[in-house]
Amino acid sequence: MADKDQNNQSTELEELAKDNQKLKNDVTLGQKYLMWIIIALSVVAVIVLIYIFAVRQPGVKASNEAISQADITLSQGNDSLALAQYQQVADEYGYEAGSRAALMAATLNYKKGDYEAALSDLKNFDAKEAVVGAAAMSLEGDCYVNLKKYDEALSSYDKAIKASGDNALYTPLFMMKKATVLREQKDYAGELKVLQAVKTDYPQYAATYRIDIDKYIARAEYQAGEKK
Repeated sequence: MADKDQNNQSTELEELAKDNQKLKNDVTLGQKYLMWIIIALSVVAVIVLIYIFAVRQPGVKASNEAISQADITLSQGNDSLALAQYQQVADEYGYEAGSRAALMAATLNYKKGDYEAALSDLKNFDAKEAVVGAAAMSLEGDCYVNLKKYDEALSSYDKAIKASGDNALYTPLFMMKKATVLREQKDYAGELKVLQAVKTDYPQYAATYRIDIDKYIARAEYQAGEKK
């Protein structure tokens, strides 16, 4: 009986020793994994720091200097050279300066009537601020209008309206542009709906810019009724 008890105790001790060894192995393995994770994170941190100080900051500085030169050229009245400089910044640099350069190039191309080029420039523009983004979408819509691509223009104006939110200066302006396109498409009911929304939601807009909104509403209402 005593031998049996002794054998049981011996077996239990062996199992306990195995469990302890397994636990040690697991801990050692976990420590190794943790060590490699720490090393990996350290490497990533070093790469990020190298990028910030060796790549990004010099890149931002160079792009800011380049677009400043383009701004100076534009202020001197040399639109053609300024356009080339803005496009160079947009093509060769990223960051905020590159994005603003794309918008400036689009504006200058629109001004000289090259609407396709303006649309191409706008593809490189990334708005960081809602109102500027809305204005860019509106410019895109204006380009499409001049190219007589009215469906695309409406889509751009809708984006501009959404981006500008409740801005009392810009939103009704974009809505009026949309109404003009709808009228061009002879969608008088759609035009009427937009004009009524401008009058209801932005009552000060018509007064500020001396727009006889009621006259436009009456005209759209009459033509929408005739079309039925």
